[in-house]
Amino acid sequence: MLPLVALVGRPNVGKSTLFNVLTRTRDALVADQPGLTRDRQYGVCRLGDRPFMVVDTGGIGSEEGSLGERAEVQSWAAVEEADVLLFIVDARAGITPDDSEILRRLRRQSKPVILAVNKTDGLDETTAMSEFSRFGIEHVQPLAASHGRGVLGLIEALYARIPAAVEGALDPALEAPGDRLKLAIVGRPNVGKSTLVNRIAGEERVLASEVAGTTRDSIAVDLERDGKKYRLIDTAGIRRKARVEEAVEKFSVLKALQAIEQSETVVFMLDASEGVTEQDATVLGHVLQAQRSLVVAVNKWDGLSVYQKEQCKADLERRLAFVSYAQIVTISAKHGTGLRELFRAVHKAHESATRIISTSEINRALEAAFEAAQPPMVGGHAAKLRYAHMAGHNPPTIVVHGNRLRTLPDSYKRYLENFFRKRFKLVGTPVALLFREGENPFKDKPRDAPSDRQKAKRKRLIKFVKRKS
Repeated sequence: MLPLVALVGRPNVGKSTLFNVLTRTRDALVADQPGLTRDRQYGVCRLGDRPFMVVDTGGIGSEEGSLGERAEVQSWAAVEEADVLLFIVDARAGITPDDSEILRRLRRQSKPVILAVNKTDGLDETTAMSEFSRFGIEHVQPLAASHGRGVLGLIEALYARIPAAVEGALDPALEAPGDRLKLAIVGRPNVGKSTLVNRIAGEERVLASEVAGTTRDSIAVDLERDGKKYRLIDTAGIRRKARVEEAVEKFSVLKALQAIEQSETVVFMLDASEGVTEQDATVLGHVLQAQRSLVVAVNKWDGLSVYQKEQCKADLERRLAFVSYAQIVTISAKHGTGLRELFRAVHKAHESATRIISTSEINRALEAAFEAAQPPMVGGHAAKLRYAHMAGHNPPTIVVHGNRLRTLPDSYKRYLENFFRKRFKLVGTPVALLFREGENPFKDKPRDAPSDRQKAKRKRLIKFVKRKS
């Protein structure tokens, strides 16, 4: 594996900003608000010759109560698995009692520690650094992470302390696109997304609680299950725009929508005890817009009575009719029931979304669909479906060529989509249909103007008459 560097420190000292600079991404959510980061976020730094892993952590002492304590547990777990510890402090705030306590605990790890004095922009570096010299750390690096100043010097200091990568180690970001199935878990707040991720991962990889909005960032978790590799993306709960007020939540929702776009398959979770709500329909709308393969996971199923389960099934069939192609799986993320069925549905949806169908098969299906139900007459003429072919996958995209296709009603387009899905047994994926009309060679010519063929025929006729005369 690649060597791992952990970014640790108090809240709001710039850990997430530095993480984004090192990884050249915007994976970590950044705002001028203490305690924003709660879960571990991993990335790869390639600014130098030797790539290494970086893990962003929540601020130690960021929140009071159970959530703050559990966020600190996540931070110290990252410290335990890291090879080098990058201790970040705030030059403007100076040394605080929390800084001293964090450093005392870091020294117990018997691991290399580098002190990064951040937010030195606008300050005299010598004066700012002198205060932190009493920590007795060998290498102290001044930084202005928001401007990228001091980063190259920091990387050189890291190279002197991080071990060489294990020979043959695979850089996670250099894996082939098909090596890991990217699976985004989405839904409205407090339906059990983080609990499901922890149950699948077999550890408390992300914070999960009954408090809505616990997850603020989109966290990617790489794992292997039954010999197959996955990248689970735990997302923040998505609510309707009218209910999103705080700026942080707006960014959280935006990152959740980006996770949907970047995924291959989406597991949409809902609470069985509440059924399908308007917020659920809002989230599903985003998934449909992204045209990703879909599996519906109904969580907290074990807490319902027999009568409630029957009512819930009827409600699901009625309110999810617009995504009838998606398979519905009942699970309990807390107890782990239904996970095997969930992964079977995920693989069916992914295989359907990435299936390659030959042109001959598509044309035979198009002919069968035309014979079973012909397009309606519009203005005395009916559309002609000539041939079709596949233009892409995830979702399966079929291009239909013909004449007067603009007159096809939406009902007939839906008929073709459902016919293709049933014919090729596509489960859990939308089918995108594109219609292309052939160019009319005479559209730009006047109606009374003779064609080239008519002109040639007229010339031959004139020559024939002259010869006879």
